[in-house]
Amino acid sequence: MIPITIENLVKKFGDVAALRGVSLRIEKGELFFLLGPSGCGKTTLLRNIAGFYIPDSGRILFGDDDVTRVPPHRRNTGMMFQSYALWPHMTVAKNVAFGLEERRVPSAEIKSRVHEALASVQMESYADRKIAQLSGGQQQRVALARALVIRPRCLLLDEPLSNLDAKLRLEMRTEIRRVCKESGLTAIYVTHDQKEALSISDRMAILESGTIAQVGTPEQVYRRPRTRVVADFIGETNFLEGKILSSDGATGAVETPFGRFEGHFGDPDWKPAAGSPAVLSIRPESWALREEPAARNSIPGEIRDSIYLGEVAQYQFAAASTPLKIFELNPHLAGRENGHKCHAVADPGDVVILQP
Repeated sequence: MIPITIENLVKKFGDVAALRGVSLRIEKGELFFLLGPSGCGKTTLLRNIAGFYIPDSGRILFGDDDVTRVPPHRRNTGMMFQSYALWPHMTVAKNVAFGLEERRVPSAEIKSRVHEALASVQMESYADRKIAQLSGGQQQRVALARALVIRPRCLLLDEPLSNLDAKLRLEMRTEIRRVCKESGLTAIYVTHDQKEALSISDRMAILESGTIAQVGTPEQVYRRPRTRVVADFIGETNFLEGKILSSDGATGAVETPFGRFEGHFGDPDWKPAAGSPAVLSIRPESWALREEPAARNSIPGEIRDSIYLGEVAQYQFAAASTPLKIFELNPHLAGRENGHKCHAVADPGDVVILQP
């Protein structure tokens, strides 16, 4: 269990800068996610940490050890790939033992550690099976056991669940978190799946064009995005354009085409003057539909469409020329027919004020 420190990392491919001075601190035992749109640099960052790429400048520290230019096989990292990378002609046990054999570990210790690793992922009874006899989820467990058996200093995961179906992804999310926490591993996980990151990460970093847009817990990133890009990338949201009326530290008021809205600033370092352009981010589930207008943060409109999903209803709410997406938990659709006029109201605590 080690902390990982990344200091001002720069990586270029020709004239293209994939990483532009990235700095991060990942605490020991933390399950840390790297997210962002395609081409943002998340996989490049992971490959620099693994040693597959050497940065143009900056440092990577495992604890107090500078591993920036240490080759991959000497970093003692466990790696899980999207493709599993298992040997089809070998048994499960042989696949898991491969890394230990390469390290010339005594055979008795290999047998013990392979059994321990397979037990940790609940696959010990499959030790003698061939890889082709396993399901996708079972193969992923074997890949995880193989990464754990070498007792790595950290575990690196590159979109490991993207080839699984939805049910197996849900199962393996929980399994990966359980194994990481029971093993006390520091783990860095690259994914494009926001639900995956929100459900099992301790903290996450959102990358944008080779830089860090925001670092925080799932709740911090979802409820208080610092930028429009982060708000748009994590989950769904509604944007309302406006201008700053006033600001008071962490909170402010914005004039919109629908009237005055109050909310919280997503970026605490942004100190806008009155009249500055701004954009509001309001999540679909943060709206409440009411028959009467509220004293603040209220928009009149009508329901144009509704989708009933049992535990939630999704509405298309037409506010003048601005369509809003609204989610209602535990919905009762009586009186919610298309064309019904009502008001969408948002609590100021759920309104995030962002730079446009």
